[in-house]
Amino acid sequence: MRIGLQVPKFTWDGGPAELGRTFGRIARDADQAGLSSFWVMDHFFQIFGRPDLDMLEGYTALAYAAALTEKITLGTLVTGVTYRHPGLLVKTVTTLDVLSGGRAWLGIGAAWNEDEHRGLGVPFPSTAERFERLEETLRIAHRMWDGDESPFEGEHYRLERPLNVPQALSRPHPRILVGGGGEKKTLRLLARYGDACNLFDGPDKSVIPHKLAVLRGHCDDIGRDYAEIHKTVLSNLYLTREGTAGGSAGESPAQAVERLARLAELGVDEVIVNSRVVATPGVFDLFAEVAQGLEGVVPAGR
Repeated sequence: MRIGLQVPKFTWDGGPAELGRTFGRIARDADQAGLSSFWVMDHFFQIFGRPDLDMLEGYTALAYAAALTEKITLGTLVTGVTYRHPGLLVKTVTTLDVLSGGRAWLGIGAAWNEDEHRGLGVPFPSTAERFERLEETLRIAHRMWDGDESPFEGEHYRLERPLNVPQALSRPHPRILVGGGGEKKTLRLLARYGDACNLFDGPDKSVIPHKLAVLRGHCDDIGRDYAEIHKTVLSNLYLTREGTAGGSAGESPAQAVERLARLAELGVDEVIVNSRVVATPGVFDLFAEVAQGLEGVVPAGR
């Protein structure tokens, strides 16, 4: 089982003048601790707390992290389909993949934050249209990463020549994570076009197996091998050396390994964690122990 890190908040000691150094240190430490993946949200307003708290643009932040790391994979969790024209989005992720040596993800979803759309003047179509745009964007991504330059004619997007040079280093393409657990649309699109899912680690542990069963059904419907899909879950992790009762009160590395390993029993391949102590010097020594502890945990079905 693997562990990844999402960094959703950027309000740290020192303010904006120190933000780059702190963020860079977090990325380097996560890489050196043996974490599998490094993620930022793709939002323009902060969604945790007040919207006017610090928020970095996702792909610029990932490009900065790419220059400071060597092995860890890099992605947004997740890009709203409405934020960028699909041709430019594929070019952006391809550039990240090339410059990072083949470590980029395309994390994408149907978008939801109407306030930041309206605040920045980005059109916010209906839910039905956003999902239509999501499917067209996924089709365009596959076409561009296949090297197909023929015109694309969709309902919402028209590309006369979807040229993409240089091509991505990842083969057959940067992995596509489709965020969300909607059973009729999101998981269906994931089964057809995606390489990974991302579900939420909530208190009801029956939800994840149910969502994965729905995903398996969509795969069966189209003849897709369900085992090909990388199953990820977003969770929280507050690490301390001693630990206490676990959860929000703090967990030791051993307690964290025990809790996260139970997700593997549900069929989860990778847990991506948020941590409120991520900027604390020395905390990645504890993360390294968790990563090492999970190395021998085999997800159910693998």
